[in-house]
Amino acid sequence: MIAYVESWATEFTVVSTPTTSIVTRLLAVIRMADSASSQSAKGRFGTFGGVFVPNVLTILGLIYFLRTGWVVGQVGMVYALLIVVIANAISLMTGLSLSAVATSMTVRTGGAYFILTRTLGLEFGGAIGIPLFLSQAVSVAFYVVGFTEALEWVAPGVMPYARFISTGVVLLFGLLAWVGADFAIKVQYLVLAVLLAAIGSFYLGGWTGPLEPVLGAVDPDLHLNIQNTVQRELAQPQGFWVVFAVYFPAVTGIMVGASMSGDLKSPGKSIPRGTLLSIAFTSVVYITSTIWVSLTSTREELLTNNLVMQNIAVWPHLKLVLLGVWAATLSSALGSVLAAPRTMQALAMDRVIPHFLGSQLGHKTEPRAAILVTTAIAVGIVWMGSLNFVAAIITMFFLATYGTMNLAAGIEKLIGNPSYRPTFNLHWSLSLLGAAACFGTMFLINVPATLVVIAVILLVFLMLERRSLTTEFGDLRSGIWASVAKHSLLKLEAAPKRTKNWRPNVIAFTGQPRNRKHLVKLGKWLLRGQGILSFVEIVVGDVEKLAISGIRHKRRDAIAEFLSEQQVDAFAECQIASDFYEGAITVAQSHGLAGLEPNTIIMGLSETPEGLAKQQSLMPVFSSLRKSVLLLHYDNERAYGEHDRIDVWWGGKSRNGELMLLLAHIIRSHRDWSGAKVRLLQIIDNESETEETRKRLTSLLAEVRVKASPKAVVRNPDESVSEAIARTSGDADLTIIGMQMPTVSNAEETAQRVHDLIDPLGSVLMVRSAETEDVLSGDTVMVEALPD
Repeated sequence: MIAYVESWATEFTVVSTPTTSIVTRLLAVIRMADSASSQSAKGRFGTFGGVFVPNVLTILGLIYFLRTGWVVGQVGMVYALLIVVIANAISLMTGLSLSAVATSMTVRTGGAYFILTRTLGLEFGGAIGIPLFLSQAVSVAFYVVGFTEALEWVAPGVMPYARFISTGVVLLFGLLAWVGADFAIKVQYLVLAVLLAAIGSFYLGGWTGPLEPVLGAVDPDLHLNIQNTVQRELAQPQGFWVVFAVYFPAVTGIMVGASMSGDLKSPGKSIPRGTLLSIAFTSVVYITSTIWVSLTSTREELLTNNLVMQNIAVWPHLKLVLLGVWAATLSSALGSVLAAPRTMQALAMDRVIPHFLGSQLGHKTEPRAAILVTTAIAVGIVWMGSLNFVAAIITMFFLATYGTMNLAAGIEKLIGNPSYRPTFNLHWSLSLLGAAACFGTMFLINVPATLVVIAVILLVFLMLERRSLTTEFGDLRSGIWASVAKHSLLKLEAAPKRTKNWRPNVIAFTGQPRNRKHLVKLGKWLLRGQGILSFVEIVVGDVEKLAISGIRHKRRDAIAEFLSEQQVDAFAECQIASDFYEGAITVAQSHGLAGLEPNTIIMGLSETPEGLAKQQSLMPVFSSLRKSVLLLHYDNERAYGEHDRIDVWWGGKSRNGELMLLLAHIIRSHRDWSGAKVRLLQIIDNESETEETRKRLTSLLAEVRVKASPKAVVRNPDESVSEAIARTSGDADLTIIGMQMPTVSNAEETAQRVHDLIDPLGSVLMVRSAETEDVLSGDTVMVEALPD
């Protein structure tokens, strides 16, 4: 109707402009009415009908009726109760975790998937959500097949038509879901009544005979005269954990109600209340049924008769327990056929799967496209044949979901994100204990199936990660990293500072790094030292005006984008300053956190004498801030040559030598410089000093444990130091030279001498160490050895 009115309104307003406001108001009223109707239809179930009943009907399934007696017969009443308590404890911890997380957010369509996605992130939530949907869809077929097999007990003639009957039931349930959850919920009330009648008849029976409990595990030497093959296999003694693995699926199904979250009036209240009430109710049923079946049956009956409850019931001829078996299977199937499409709809809304699969096909509330897919999957599974292994995998997927829910709640509470404020508070240890119990149970039940589940989840996670899906919601991953980072920083700050643990934490003043890729390369090489690299741009101008313009964030985002394109693991930063050099000093002081303060500054060597003089004058300031300085002169023609040789020049007077050798070692460890040769060089005036100089250089190399070739360079008569360096390193791919500490009075003079030195060379890295002499002993300042 909206579409028709809008179309008519568009044509009409072209002719009669004054009527536009009337038509617009009419459209607004229609939209508001349609929206109110939609919202009313969406939030139409309360705690009882929307959560409690679907949960109870899914939990009280075939295992309850067919395996409760067998569990008691195998391990005795005491250990059977222990199994029931452990299984329900896991279920309870998961329900508590679900309640905690659900009360900390507005839960919408998707239930468990929605909660996990908004907690752990889209990739992880999707990795759980897709298998969860498939498990829910396949479960429809399993429960229906169980119903058909139970039907064969009273009507063996239907066996040849079992698959046709199962297909018909699946299609019927698909039709119920298509008509709407309202009608399906009403059907559930009828099924619940039958189920409760079956359980009631069981409790009312058995009072006429002696009440003697079956205690202790079955005797391994017990021999029963049993002809039926199936019964004989059931009577074989089994261990405690094998029996536990068989029984545990009986307590699953606690998240079916949560899957109806998009249709609940108040999901934040209904999910915790309905889930915990359903767990409490079914736990009482399981515990009391275990005790009662133990008191009213013999061990042989418990081990060999699947329908021992039917024999105990007060009116056996009414077959109420058998009706209960049918009700249990059909109710579980109905719960799954309501839950699966809503999980698929949530996946489609998040674009994890194609969006059209979440279409309602004209209906206001029901995800009809997903209902069709769910029904088709269930029908296909009915005709697959043997499904034992698939059944185990389904149980594993449910357990993986439960374990992940516990994990999410525990981590959220543990890291203490301010946004996590559940009205239902739960200690993190209980949630993590529940997670451990769920994952441990998976391996106890079926190791191969568990491995398959892990492989599928990992595969889906990697596929979603490669798609790089964007979301408008956050998750706790950033909170986890923030918590880990905080803990690590505090430990790092408290730890004593040792030379052994030194690594380059570098600020690179590059401006926009895409314009200075040679500095980016140097930064990448230095990252081989497992340090931290930050590329910083100083925007010079009126601080107030530029701050208001938002240029700082734009420039920083541009740097980050470039670093991502170049696959450089570095940080981006941009600061506004009225003067570049004042801004650089400010960044050098303020950048970083305690324990991770930058210790090295990289700049491109200025091309102008004035700029170079200014850079030289900054060195005493950076040194007082305990920052080493690296100035890179890049040869645009030769670049970094063939990456074959690095020459390190040591004068033997200052404190740069060890740092220069360490930098050469880090650069050479990068694959770009694989196999490169490092030479440690020193100038001498007399040939007679050669051997002594070589020994001194060899000693330095042994001290710093860097592999390099020591060489004494004899200066020719009338040859300057600069000329000797040019003669020796003119063909080097990278030359590393130490710098002296300039003073205010000689900054320009030193700048000119630096220019004279580097002109004949290729790319040159000039180094000034800020470390104290007792930390970096022995070093060079080649510039200070230059002649006047």
